[in-house]
Amino acid sequence: MAEAFEITAKLSHLQISPRKVRLVVDAVRGKDADEAMSMLQFMPQRAAKPVYKLIKSAVANAEQNYGLDADELVVSRIFADEGPRRRKGRYGGRFAGRGRFRPQVHRSSHVTVVLTERDVVDYGS
Repeated sequence: MAEAFEITAKLSHLQISPRKVRLVVDAVRGKDADEAMSMLQFMPQRAAKPVYKLIKSAVANAEQNYGLDADELVVSRIFADEGPRRRKGRYGGRFAGRGRFRPQVHRSSHVTVVLTERDVVDYGS
């Protein structure tokens, strides 16, 4: 293998907190792309569908732009970073003790996936 390709795809402003997305992302890290997508199809978490679409997009980018085979791709790196937080409006929140008020904070996340080619090692001699 002369040159190792790294195919990157990003998903920004996903309206799911990063803590919940990381549960899904950790399950598919290091797996083959096909195996990761089949795992994500049957996961009950809400974050599984956007992550599935992201990996599918990265595989399509690899096939279209670089001419790589989908069977040889591996999810080498995948992570979920914290996105911007959105606070609910003036009265969108909860009343707290001692006459205080706590606003609702809606968290978002940015997900990044990096696919690489699987190293083909010849064990026969």
